Amino acid sequence: MNTAEPVRELTVVRAEPEAEGVLGITLADPGGGPLPEWTPGAHVDVELPSGLVRSYSLCGRPGDRDAYRIAVLRVADGRGGSEELHTTGLTGRRLTVRGPRNHFPLVPASRYVFVAGGIGITPVLPMLRELSERPDAPAWSLLYGGRSLDTMAFRPELSALRGGEVVLWPQDSHGLPDLDRALTGLPPDTAVYCCGPEGLLEAVRNHTDRLLPPGSLHLERFHAPDRPDLPPTDGGFEVELHRTGTTLRVPTDRTLLDVIRDAVPNVPSSCEQGLCGTCETKVLAGTPDHRDMLLTDEERETGTTMMICVGRSRSARLTLDL
Repeated sequence: MNTAEPVRELTVVRAEPEAEGVLGITLADPGGGPLPEWTPGAHVDVELPSGLVRSYSLCGRPGDRDAYRIAVLRVADGRGGSEELHTTGLTGRRLTVRGPRNHFPLVPASRYVFVAGGIGITPVLPMLRELSERPDAPAWSLLYGGRSLDTMAFRPELSALRGGEVVLWPQDSHGLPDLDRALTGLPPDTAVYCCGPEGLLEAVRNHTDRLLPPGSLHLERFHAPDRPDLPPTDGGFEVELHRTGTTLRVPTDRTLLDVIRDAVPNVPSSCEQGLCGTCETKVLAGTPDHRDMLLTDEERETGTTMMICVGRSRSARLTLDL
């Protein structure tokens, strides 16, 4: 969240390819000090040399506090962050890092099934590591798909894991992942984790909706899907920034984040799609109109925080801890 997360300067100690189009980056404290603890599924915000902020899943070993590791897929037609990291000499450079935070935690279950597509392996890898190192870990399996073997990162590390089943599924030789095999016949208390492109997420959702109880599926997205269920933003509202002492009008044609930047230019943000949690902000008064993909129903009911990149207000005025 904006108000409480640790922010530090870390040094890039390694920047090397992990697969075709995937750059692995290792960051450490310049003075050699320990980094904050984190749990599988966590991610950090990284401020790029240009000033852009992007969120990346931590994909190292959860118990390692000497360094953070992330992996970045090069996306030629993206928003510019991955291109910058792939084309900038990073080794030895200091980058500002915020977090970690975790909106994709590994919940207790009697069995786990992981489905990863492409760079979606990054939040899943630490989960597999933790399970493989538990002496009493429940059964787990991974179905990992990619365009080709050359594009699939961390294959040697995955092959070294113990205690579960790892299935690599390169599309150029195998076609689409066999979700029927991976998701049929599972006990009802299975936890299914999926991260990857939207088509894969929806296919896994369709299978789990048919085969497993509600709440079994845990998703992490790269892009926000279309949300036809959301009502139109048919009215403006006022936002009071409590610490700044400013009240602003948010019209229908501007986002809450965009308006807040008029008074707080450096308010943290990254995806601007309600996916990463970088802009999560404490709500002091008013009723948020939650439009993110992160908060649970219970968290929305309490209304104590909101994602200001996509959220709006159901009340005439919203007061935020900014």
